[in-house]
Amino acid sequence: MTEPEKKTVTEGAAEMPEELALEVRRLAHELSNALEIIVQTSYLLSMAELKEPASDWLRMLDGGVAKALDTNLKLRNYIKKHTPK
Repeated sequence: MTEPEKKTVTEGAAEMPEELALEVRRLAHELSNALEIIVQTSYLLSMAELKEPASDWLRMLDGGVAKALDTNLKLRNYIKKHTPK
């Protein structure tokens, strides 16, 4: 998707039908719960004395987790913005 198309999709989108919004919100909530498990596990692993290459893998995991959390936040904000009040 080109940059102008992205702008059209996110800024000009109409409200989601309530039934769709509820289902997407439910899925985003489930994703948040799954991400919380990953975040906590990553934290616990960071408390261990990991040797190379495991410590590198943990850094990769943390980077992926940060991206997933950011994407999930954007999704939740989009849902709020495009859900009937």
